[in-house]
Amino acid sequence: MSDDPRYDLEAVDRLPFSTPEKSRRYQTDHYRGAVGLNWYRTDPTLQFIMAYYLQPDELSVLEPHLENVGELMGGRVARWAEETDRNPPRLERYDRWGHDISQVVMPESFTRAKRAVLDAQQALRADARAAKVSSGLALFASNYLLNQADIGMGCALGTGGGMVQSLVSAYAPADVAEYVLGKFASGEWAGETAQLLTERTGGSDLGALETTARRSGDAWVLNGFKWFASNCTGQAFVVLAKPEGAPDNSRGVANFLVLRTRRDGSRNGVRVRRLKDKLGTRSVASGEVEFVDAEAFLLSGEPSRDAGPSDGKGLGRMMELTNAARLGIALFGLANARRALVESLCYARQREAFGSALIDKPLMRRKLAELIVDVEAAQAMVFDGTGAVNHRQPKGLRQRIAVPVTKLKVCRLGITAASDAIEIHGGNGYIETWPVARILRDAQVNTIWEGPDNILCLDVRRGIEQTRAHEPLLARMRDAVSVADDGGDGGETTALVARRIEDLDAAITAWTKLDGAVAEARLFPLAQFMGDVYAGALLIEQAAWERQTCAGARKALVAALFARRYLADPGPLRGIDADTDEALQRFDELANGALRLQHR
Repeated sequence: MSDDPRYDLEAVDRLPFSTPEKSRRYQTDHYRGAVGLNWYRTDPTLQFIMAYYLQPDELSVLEPHLENVGELMGGRVARWAEETDRNPPRLERYDRWGHDISQVVMPESFTRAKRAVLDAQQALRADARAAKVSSGLALFASNYLLNQADIGMGCALGTGGGMVQSLVSAYAPADVAEYVLGKFASGEWAGETAQLLTERTGGSDLGALETTARRSGDAWVLNGFKWFASNCTGQAFVVLAKPEGAPDNSRGVANFLVLRTRRDGSRNGVRVRRLKDKLGTRSVASGEVEFVDAEAFLLSGEPSRDAGPSDGKGLGRMMELTNAARLGIALFGLANARRALVESLCYARQREAFGSALIDKPLMRRKLAELIVDVEAAQAMVFDGTGAVNHRQPKGLRQRIAVPVTKLKVCRLGITAASDAIEIHGGNGYIETWPVARILRDAQVNTIWEGPDNILCLDVRRGIEQTRAHEPLLARMRDAVSVADDGGDGGETTALVARRIEDLDAAITAWTKLDGAVAEARLFPLAQFMGDVYAGALLIEQAAWERQTCAGARKALVAALFARRYLADPGPLRGIDADTDEALQRFDELANGALRLQHR
């Protein structure tokens, strides 16, 4: 055997009729993909976002932690996620005496990953607190990195925690609030919460639920059946139920806190019937939960004459909190798309066909360029949705209507990007031992969690009709493009986006004049239009900052390519007659700015 390590291959790669040069094509070392990379250091776009929002002194404190998180997520957590997907949680319904214990047994790979993630995030918080800087945006970025490894873990750690604490601190009895909030403060209940809304009768129609509640002293007793609970391992649940005497409609719905253990220390009436055999996100233990005389605590204000024992705002209060959670689901979709992009770039750079690497083929460059631009547009929307201030804007504003619009656009991208990644990998992509099949399985749920496209569109309608929420969003877009210079194309991209903002304003006005069914049917293209213009405006704002701070022009290229694809009139020939293609001419700049590979 040759001493040259290139020829020291597995037997299957040293076919008798093969030459060393041909055997080199089969070396599996070439196809390691994203796992093993530091996902922060290799992501110039995330580094850009952190520098865009954080002051230098803040970045100096937080970036070392993001580098550590990037190493963790791209290494151990990503490998543990693959193991958990193959060996998901299981339910032990009964003990050896036949008692219902409803115990969910989590695989060791999940438990180890969860502990590592929580430790890394706790270290980030502690250093930020000591330096007196906010950790919020860095934690959001760390979740973005985590979600690239496993959105199931992201769901388990994020499901309902903020919602439970918010409602408990406002409405729960003092002794219950002290106990529950103490568990969260100690970190003991991190990832141990869930919201239980969905029933067989309702789905998104939460007003049709059948779980009932009756008063019992200073507490309540719940009986009913929830068809889907995202995190059955939780210790604290926010549950929608109808109190006795409440009307059988959405105003009769109230929020309740249910704990796994009663106040007297006995096991509560919470039973897990079975775990769901899901398409993806297998690492989070989702299942069917039954309440049998379960002790519960009402999470609402004074009783309402129209709503019976509750204040009639339970469903609305839940929806407000759910809308905040939608940004987290959009982050899942963005992370799916980013992981699909990284896997695609890694594979295309190494796979050779017809005499050269895939990444050198013009059609492959077209697909990859579009994917790069789409991911960065989605990233701009999701991070803007946090309400964080950037270097130019002294005030951060949460755009309420932007959240459903962002989720609609970004979660769909997570699916299409994963599908593209499978196509780029060819037959290998369809095989579960390669990484992209799981990305597609996981990504599909994001369009369902916290409301599918149609429900998001209805939320857009409510925002327009009830609070004119489109007006601050339009103002945000106009402000974003107001700082742009010519962008290297004579201001063509900025002028295009500025025109489309006014077109969007006119489209919203025209939509408000439509009747009934037609207006509802047009909500989907209207929401898509909002998302496209919103993303284009944010990319222009980022491009202006890049030019001003480091004389860079890459983000302006991304903005121009996005605007031409989604906002420009393609003309009768759909641009096919154009004799130049900037995406091809500057592809290396695009790709290197999306993924900076390191030696490993």
